Amino acid sequence: MASEPKAPRKTSAAAERPGPAAPKPKAPRKPRAPKVDPRPAPGAGMALTAKVAAGILLLDQALKYLVVHILNLDRIHAIDVIPPWLNLRMAWNQGMNFGLLASEQNLTRWVLIAVAVAVCIWVWVWLARSRAGVLARVSGGLLIGGAIGNVIDRLVYGAVADFLNMSLPGWQNPYSFNVADIAIFAGAIGLVLMPSGDDDNTRDGAGKAR
Repeated sequence: MASEPKAPRKTSAAAERPGPAAPKPKAPRKPRAPKVDPRPAPGAGMALTAKVAAGILLLDQALKYLVVHILNLDRIHAIDVIPPWLNLRMAWNQGMNFGLLASEQNLTRWVLIAVAVAVCIWVWVWLARSRAGVLARVSGGLLIGGAIGNVIDRLVYGAVADFLNMSLPGWQNPYSFNVADIAIFAGAIGLVLMPSGDDDNTRDGAGKAR
């Protein structure tokens, strides 16, 4: 005797609905490129500072040798080049700029030498440890080269050989200077006024050394 076929079970509407779609896997994020500091690494670029300092030192000493030993300006004292704008006027400076702290005492000479050497070492170490840019390194080279040039004068002659004089019509400038003075002044101004982005500690002081 055959059995009656069973009626198919009714499935609920909820069972027939498809379940929620599985979330799509997120694409992996690309790693961000590390920020690159445009400033040079500490110690980089010191060759530039050394080259600038050496160039200023050679130029300064060559001109002083020409003026003192070839033109004999220390004996004739004055040579007009483009009067009154540019003249050669010999002056032995035993002090700082414009004769400040001038003294015939030997102690003053050695104090000024020590100060100049200390400033040169400080500027060099600071540049080597900082991320200063090209302007700062060139300025440091100018200051160091000029300061060493005047130190050599004090060691050789006992005083700094100043010989450049610039005057105006109707006004005679009583002071003389040299290439080292120009380099020191330009280097100090460059270190003080250089862009703040070059180094945060720039303006702590770059004094003039003579």
